[in-house]
Amino acid sequence: MTAAKAHLEFLLEGESDEVVLAALLPKIVPEGVTYTLHAFQGKRNLMKKLWARLRGYRVWLPPDWKIVILCDDDLQDCSELKENIRTIVAREKLSIFSNTDIHKEGAIVIRLAIQEIEAWFFGDDEALWQAYPRLSRKPDQKKKYRQPDAIASPWKKLEKILQNAGYDIGGKREVARTISPFLEPSRNRSRSFQVFWQTLMTICEQ
Repeated sequence: MTAAKAHLEFLLEGESDEVVLAALLPKIVPEGVTYTLHAFQGKRNLMKKLWARLRGYRVWLPPDWKIVILCDDDLQDCSELKENIRTIVAREKLSIFSNTDIHKEGAIVIRLAIQEIEAWFFGDDEALWQAYPRLSRKPDQKKKYRQPDAIASPWKKLEKILQNAGYDIGGKREVARTISPFLEPSRNRSRSFQVFWQTLMTICEQ
């Protein structure tokens, strides 16, 4: 059996994020890289418990592990949100990964979904149509959502679109479970998704 190249620990703000990554990661992470998903009860709960989680990791964190913190920005200032996380990381004396050569050895990876992870669904029209075939394919509808990260409240927009198409959708997790298996990383137009994907590629190749 081939030894694992690395291990990724994902700290996620909610169950829908967990559903999305459970479907996406097998398409992204190279063979031999292992990972575990940890979902919290919202961003506030994640931020509240982050310091204790990182303190636990600091005691025994292997050198080939990365801790990936992924949360929505929810219209919060991205710089402010990242700085809040960096402050917690610094308190636990852990290093932060960045794409520069100097900091690529950092154990903590911070990435944001702009504005919510549901924006990633708008970044993949084919996945939406495969999951919900009654959705409109009109060019003007596609143009309206061409920039996924600029959509205000993407979950509310998606919920309304699906309801207008006659779908009984349930909640966020159910929608994520329906769409996520059809997501293809290479065609996703969301800039925040592309940054997330390329970062994973970088840390998995180290």
